[in-house]
Amino acid sequence: MPGMTERALTFGAVAQAYERYRPGYPAELAERVLDYAGTPVADALEIGAGTGKMTRVFAGRGIAVTATDPDPAMLAELRKHVPAEVETRQGALEDLRPERQYGLVYSAAALHWTDPAGRWPRIAALLAPGGVFASVGGPAELADPVVRQAVEEAQAPFLDSAEIPSPDGTPPESKLRWPGTELEKSQLFADVRQFVVSERLTLRADEYVGLLSTVSAYLMLPISVRQQVFQRIRQVLPDTVELAADHTVHVARRR
Repeated sequence: MPGMTERALTFGAVAQAYERYRPGYPAELAERVLDYAGTPVADALEIGAGTGKMTRVFAGRGIAVTATDPDPAMLAELRKHVPAEVETRQGALEDLRPERQYGLVYSAAALHWTDPAGRWPRIAALLAPGGVFASVGGPAELADPVVRQAVEEAQAPFLDSAEIPSPDGTPPESKLRWPGTELEKSQLFADVRQFVVSERLTLRADEYVGLLSTVSAYLMLPISVRQQVFQRIRQVLPDTVELAADHTVHVARRR
């Protein structure tokens, strides 16, 4: 996918804003994944940990988490917010070597940045037999369609869309979404399941613009253009906005 590698490495420049404005993850996500696992999970490897939003959720369940990310600035911010017991390792999935195997490998809002060539063999090699893979994805969208349309019109002269299309072309209305579609086709995983954990969030308008300032599509714009886009968006926002955050989770078990 053109530009994906470049976009994936834009976050370190805004690591503190990422931590400040990106919403955290509900504990229910970890509960559902661990219920699926069926047996206690002692250790986990996280792909694309960012500033540790999901790291904290699993580490809080007593799991020994190794958090990985290709960007040292993101890992430096992560270290400020996660338990001291969390191990960190700089590197993308493609850089990791299977020196050990984990009971759980997971990724939150980051799997689409990984190289599709060899993605599933790499992940399987990091998992113990019978271990669980979990992916969490799905954008936090403006719940009010009128406000959403106003924002789209405000940014239209500079940006068609901030969304990242499905890596394998699966349409958003499909019953089984990516990466479940790829997991179903892989011979390395079994018992693929998909579920959704829904959240509704209320943000002040400035907080919402702060959130947009951590989105790769905007970070790819020249700074002067980016500032103009955010000014235009801020002008059409009410004082507070409601976000619909539907976290789509895929889980599968290594054969």
